[in-house]
Amino acid sequence: MTLAAYRNLAVATLGFTVTFWAWNLISPLGNVFKSGLGLTDVQVSALVAVPVLVGSLGQVPVGALTDRYGARVMFPLVSTLTIVPVLLLIPAKHSYGALLGTGFLLGLGGTTFAIGIPLVNAWFPPRKRGLALGIFGMGMGGIALSAYLTPRIHHYDENLPYLVVAVGLALFAVVGALMISDHPSRPVPETPLATRLGQAGRLRATWELAALYAIGFGGIVAFGVYLPTYLQTWYHLDVTDAGTKAAGFALVTVAFRPIGGWCSDRVHPAVVTAGALGTVAVLAVVQAFDPPLDPVGTFDFLVMAAGLGVASGSVFALVSRVTPQAGVGSVTGIVGATGGLGGFVPPLVMGAVYSAKGSYSIGFMLLSDLALAGCVYAVGRMRAAGAGRAGRT
Repeated sequence: MTLAAYRNLAVATLGFTVTFWAWNLISPLGNVFKSGLGLTDVQVSALVAVPVLVGSLGQVPVGALTDRYGARVMFPLVSTLTIVPVLLLIPAKHSYGALLGTGFLLGLGGTTFAIGIPLVNAWFPPRKRGLALGIFGMGMGGIALSAYLTPRIHHYDENLPYLVVAVGLALFAVVGALMISDHPSRPVPETPLATRLGQAGRLRATWELAALYAIGFGGIVAFGVYLPTYLQTWYHLDVTDAGTKAAGFALVTVAFRPIGGWCSDRVHPAVVTAGALGTVAVLAVVQAFDPPLDPVGTFDFLVMAAGLGVASGSVFALVSRVTPQAGVGSVTGIVGATGGLGGFVPPLVMGAVYSAKGSYSIGFMLLSDLALAGCVYAVGRMRAAGAGRAGRT
């Protein structure tokens, strides 16, 4: 391994972290906006879900553009453009419509996953790729940073979180432009973007991976954006305590993502995925019965976070087994988009179910059903995926 590989991994992980903090700026302050603007639970759910939707769908073209232009161009560019909606949150926070519009633009920060995956994938050989991709995936800790730091910074000054994140994005844009380098042998596709996306979309494995990632990473995103609201509404925590516990959940997912990748370098990723999702299925049922937060609920959420983290790491260990290097960005974009969309729907469902039934149990049972289905499919079908590509460099 070369020093350049580890340098690119470190810088990409840093950029992923900063842009994900920006992507998740609205969620930790959901109840602040709710009380300040007199919003309903459904309106708050929509507000925190809009950046997730846009960031998810945006990964498709951003991944394809990364195949063409490389991460050296795309990472600093996306980071710089994300500064605009972050600063727009300052005047927008007084209007629900303006917040929705700004949240739409803020979704750009959630597209950087599709930039970093092909960059890291190109620099590391298959035998070390699972761990490397898992380490890069730790950048989703930006969600934890946002959950923990955003409400605390907001306590001192309501505009300060946006200014801090804008500065962080600007600094990374400079660092990325200076330190990111695409692999010298990176294949540059010459076909049009639409053609490449069509080729990726015709791969059966693309949609199989997308479905599994929608459960694993989608669960992480859903809890990342809605867990503070859930804890405040159901367990009556204040905004700071809810943010702290949500940050703990996110940190566990971050810590276990590279473990999922490391295990996938040694055991078939499909087996790792099945075990992780099976664990999530059982624990979601436990939470559906509304246990007390201390200690049962806290333990339940932390182990569920570990399972989701492992699953999100192991699913992407399958990408290099089934995808030609030149198409990794396009496939990553589709898979990542579906994973993010997996996090878009649950907050809306949870808000609607609670408004209608006064309980979150149905939402957790649905999560259990999906996780169990993913467990069965992973072990039953995906164990045979990519058998001929697993050992290639």
